[in-house]
Amino acid sequence: MNTKHYHLYPLFVMLFSIFTLSAQEDLSAEEALNKAAIEDQFDILIQKSGRYQDYKVVKQIYLNKLKSNVTDSINNLETSLKERNSQIAQQKNTLDQLQKNLAETNEKLAVITNEKDSISFFGALLNKSTYRTIMWLIIVALLLLLGFFIFKFKNSNTITIQAKNSLADLEAEFEEHRRRALEREQKVMRKLQDEINKQKKGSK
Repeated sequence: MNTKHYHLYPLFVMLFSIFTLSAQEDLSAEEALNKAAIEDQFDILIQKSGRYQDYKVVKQIYLNKLKSNVTDSINNLETSLKERNSQIAQQKNTLDQLQKNLAETNEKLAVITNEKDSISFFGALLNKSTYRTIMWLIIVALLLLLGFFIFKFKNSNTITIQAKNSLADLEAEFEEHRRRALEREQKVMRKLQDEINKQKKGSK
């Protein structure tokens, strides 16, 4: 009885070692997937995949981890897009207000050109040339401010478009990879089933 147990001991040690190495490999692969960029995670997934004939067999745990990471990236991009859209809306309101102020100032300037030389400005009596100078300075300041907000608006819009394109590319890449992985898995399963059927026929 003791001799029988003694012969089984190396088998237990070997099975335990294989299980431990597999668990360590899964842990190191998950850590690598957590630290790598999305495009690098696909390379890691391929490297860590097993091989069956001309196909790669991917562990379900790796696919789930990649899916989780891609989903997190998509959620972060969507959050960033919402923030950008909010900023753009605020900047648009500011632009509208500045344009309104500029239009009102231009109207006042048109009226002033037809008035007499002395003009009351905040209770002070100013000659026409001084008043015009002040108004033009205000207009220039408003134009500069308007130009700045237009630049910010266009820049934010460009960033938003880039983020949308990145999100679309990421979703397309993930969908293509998922489709290929599913096709490979289906082909492998069919081949395995064919082999099983052949073995059954051969045994008969």
